[in-house]
Amino acid sequence: MHCFRLNDTYNCRLNIKTADRLKILLVKLSSLGDVLHTLPVVNDIKTALPDAQIDWVVEAAFAGVVRRCEGVNKVITCELRKWRKALLSPETRQAWGAFTADLQRETYDAVIDLQGLTKSAVLSKLAKLSSTGKRYAMANRTDGSSYEAPTRWLADEAIQLAPHLHAVQRARLVCAQALRYKLTENAIFTPKYRLLAGVNIASTAINSIAKFDEKKTVVFAHGSSREDKLWPVSHWVALGHRLNAAGFGVALAHGSAAEEQRSQDIASQLNQDKGTAEVWPRLGIDVLVDAIAGTAGVVGVDSGLSHMAVALDLPHVQIYNFDTAWRTGPIGSGDLKVGARQVSVFAQPAPSVDAVWQAWLAANSVSSQP
Repeated sequence: MHCFRLNDTYNCRLNIKTADRLKILLVKLSSLGDVLHTLPVVNDIKTALPDAQIDWVVEAAFAGVVRRCEGVNKVITCELRKWRKALLSPETRQAWGAFTADLQRETYDAVIDLQGLTKSAVLSKLAKLSSTGKRYAMANRTDGSSYEAPTRWLADEAIQLAPHLHAVQRARLVCAQALRYKLTENAIFTPKYRLLAGVNIASTAINSIAKFDEKKTVVFAHGSSREDKLWPVSHWVALGHRLNAAGFGVALAHGSAAEEQRSQDIASQLNQDKGTAEVWPRLGIDVLVDAIAGTAGVVGVDSGLSHMAVALDLPHVQIYNFDTAWRTGPIGSGDLKVGARQVSVFAQPAPSVDAVWQAWLAANSVSSQP
């Protein structure tokens, strides 16, 4: 195993094929936000190596996002979270066999573990390599991320990372080092997600949720599995009133029973005061991509739906109760940076309604990227 630092040259000891089409396997299993943060590596690879074939291993629950990423050739799905609950059942054994057969159908010139956990390291090890192929992984943990040592033990090359990195940049730098291409400074601060929307735009699910003009609808991505990330319901209601007064309707998305109840609470208070708010039904990821893409923008906490808004290049405000936007928030947005279409707002114990409102006005005034 060889460890490379990020300031090493990119032309050293590259053993993968260059004359033929490179076959690359990315392993990033979960969660929704983490998968979305990883999408820009596909654009980076296709920019540097246009003929490369990129396959991706992901948990089935998040496969809808990867399938929407332009440039991904094949999505290989697993259900490790489900399988570990019944390891010895016939159904699990059958599903595991089908998964490994699918995984080993191709031989790869590079297998890149971007998860950094034991489970991703094991799956990377199961993938088949070409005669000159290699497995790559991270050599160390970065601040705020999960990391387990087997990811580097089972790799042929482990790539040393600076400890203080944004989640998007971590994956991009690993791939750049593994495949020996350089990222320009401009590319570093302008990640391209290639997340395609509009595929299901005529579906019944999409049509059933719009009671008012989608282009004048702002989505509240208010839910999180962590209580300390939540913004007070009273703040959401107050922000909703401001948006309603400005001509925007409010749509509330949810992914759990608790989030649905919270959505109902916010919508009820807004509608009682003659506001305009709608609680969306529980939507699959595919439908969510299309539904959110058709709206005026998103205000949300640090969650998968917020990161989806960034990937779709929508006007977006991301709310932080603690100072971690540097590693998961919109790249380079800072707090109310002039000219940023996606911005983060941080304050303790929570940002004020006025701070989030001013951030929305700023983000909504910026044109989309070409």
